Amino acid sequence: MELKQLPDITFAESDPDVIETSVIEIYESLSGRTLAKADPVRLFLLSLAALIVQQRVIIDTAAKQNLLAYAKDEYLDHIGVLVGTDRLQSAAATTTLQYTLSAKREQITIISAGKRSTPGNDVYFATDTDLAIQAGELTGAVSATCTQKGTIGNDFAIGEVNKIVDNVPFVETVVNTTKSEGGSDAETNTAYRGRIHEAPEKFSTAGPDGAYEYHTKEVSTLISDVSVDSPNPGEVVVTALLADGKLPGQELLDAITAALDDRKVRPLTDKVTVSAPEEVKYNIAVKYWIDRDDSTNAVAIQAAVTTAVAEYAAWQKTKLGRDINPTELAYKMRAAGAKRAEITEPIYTAIKKAQVAIAESVAVTFGGLEDG
Repeated sequence: MELKQLPDITFAESDPDVIETSVIEIYESLSGRTLAKADPVRLFLLSLAALIVQQRVIIDTAAKQNLLAYAKDEYLDHIGVLVGTDRLQSAAATTTLQYTLSAKREQITIISAGKRSTPGNDVYFATDTDLAIQAGELTGAVSATCTQKGTIGNDFAIGEVNKIVDNVPFVETVVNTTKSEGGSDAETNTAYRGRIHEAPEKFSTAGPDGAYEYHTKEVSTLISDVSVDSPNPGEVVVTALLADGKLPGQELLDAITAALDDRKVRPLTDKVTVSAPEEVKYNIAVKYWIDRDDSTNAVAIQAAVTTAVAEYAAWQKTKLGRDINPTELAYKMRAAGAKRAEITEPIYTAIKKAQVAIAESVAVTFGGLEDG
């Protein structure tokens, strides 16, 4: 069962009206007298009732922190320990740097670990290991990690990390040959709660779909959705989607591949391939009208409709295999205040589970006011 499908529960009644009524009724029953509204005893009892309400709230909150659906922060960390699932901490972005010598040499050139390069904006990437450029060779490549954790080191395109910070003899240039990625903040409560819920899947090797999904999400907090398919016996294709509908680059795909290739994770007979989703492009072209009775709010409704269309585009790309559904677009526009909408594009399109729908162009036209 999904956590969101669980019924809400309460461990202690904390409604002030219920508690105040109960306190007054108990006193009147025991004392045999009725308390007037301004009776000093009544006022004293109401002050006690306020303390009881506060205590009930604390009791209810504390009890809920023992349940996965409600737990937060360090309480959630303690629940994660029970199933061997730690919160993912912040991570630094990685890339691959290619060093080029000024000329070929007759002996090996060593570039020691920790040498920094930068795209020029106070973000630095340091080499992870020593790089040995062999005699007679002009170039060599080595992995490098951002010196700051978090997303700050992400999305530097190929060729942007090209300035040498720590000079190395005989080296003329440096350049990144992969887009930098993988930098992430510490795992949020919502994402961590979801992984804890999925944790029992990992007690098997990564044979079941759920196990492959769990181990893939464990690589980075950036991974928001995973699909698993087996096109042929013994073959497994894992597709990962990042937050906000972004596609993983080679650095992150390599990290997922390494994690799933662990002998404690991958069944011996499985050949695992990790890939980015296939993008399915579509356009949004809509025209809408506002009820004349809502003319005084027309400006606010227009802004709300524009936001609704943007939210629809984001909704489409944040999950793998989500069909392109114009009905959802119409619903969001109506909820934003549009009287009616004519949707020229998109048309309904089924999406495979390893695909993601990405809006290529968005055109929203206001048709004016019309009578209801």
